[in-house]
Amino acid sequence: MKAILVDKADDRYTAQITDISTADLPAGDVTVGVEYSTLNYKDSLAITGASPVVRRFPMVPGIDFAGTVVDSESEEFAVGDRVLLNGWGVGETHWGGYAEVARVESDWLIPMPSAFTTQQAMAIGTAGYTAMLCVLALEDHGASPMSGPVVVTGATGGVGSVAVAILAKLGYDVIAVTGKTEEHEYLSRLGASEIIDRAEMSEPGRPLGKERWAGAIDSVGSHTLANVLASTKYGGTVAACGLARGMDLPATVLPFILRSVTLAGVDSVHCPRPRRMEAWGRLAADLDLDLLEEMSAEVRLEGLFELARRQLEGGIKGRTIVKVKS
Repeated sequence: MKAILVDKADDRYTAQITDISTADLPAGDVTVGVEYSTLNYKDSLAITGASPVVRRFPMVPGIDFAGTVVDSESEEFAVGDRVLLNGWGVGETHWGGYAEVARVESDWLIPMPSAFTTQQAMAIGTAGYTAMLCVLALEDHGASPMSGPVVVTGATGGVGSVAVAILAKLGYDVIAVTGKTEEHEYLSRLGASEIIDRAEMSEPGRPLGKERWAGAIDSVGSHTLANVLASTKYGGTVAACGLARGMDLPATVLPFILRSVTLAGVDSVHCPRPRRMEAWGRLAADLDLDLLEEMSAEVRLEGLFELARRQLEGGIKGRTIVKVKS
């Protein structure tokens, strides 16, 4: 079976396509024939070795996948079931989706929603599922289209693209933040009603700014998140799920104690299964599937090495689907 395998020996990091056998697969009670995976930021870090996201070697990257069960010792899943997986340390501590077959724990899997093909599920992928978790977090704190506009940072990225599309379909006034002027038309087609230059948000700003939005979805972190918080309206909520520009938060407590702003952290890796099921159910209802083709491109395993480098440089947009099955 074909797979991307990363390894480290004598401080030398390697990533290459190789052949593996079922005997090489780690322990688990369900074996899945992987059809599609995706390229996420963590995957690009794993392939390039730019950051130590891989905790065990050798490792098959790929933090998500969709496919069909080919062997099962679980009462929950039978051979032939369509399933998908997001997170749970797959691709970091347990072999992931960049192999034609994966063996995992049944607790990590959820049934494939009938609304999606395996390709569509991975056009959404972990990024889209995370975007939906962020929307749910906003709703949990009372957000609605009547509350006011919602700003989405990193809007041309995977999380951002899907977030813009979901929010627009739900009726929100969506403000997109991007540094890519050439992608303004793309964001408008996804549903953004206003676009802000990233430079306006990425430098140190005032502790408290003009109230501009009722909510936000941020995948960027650092000064961008601080500026988002500073301009959130009274009682608003900011869902934070990423750190593309840094893990620091150079902010003050003023938005929290003077405007009652909520900063809601969103984790997709260890999110409980009921919440996962809710998110994927909402994706089936609240994401315009016609937009998936607009925001996604397909690549095979061989093309990931160059794309991983480009993603870390901010050079790709939307979602990258990885066709794993030959």
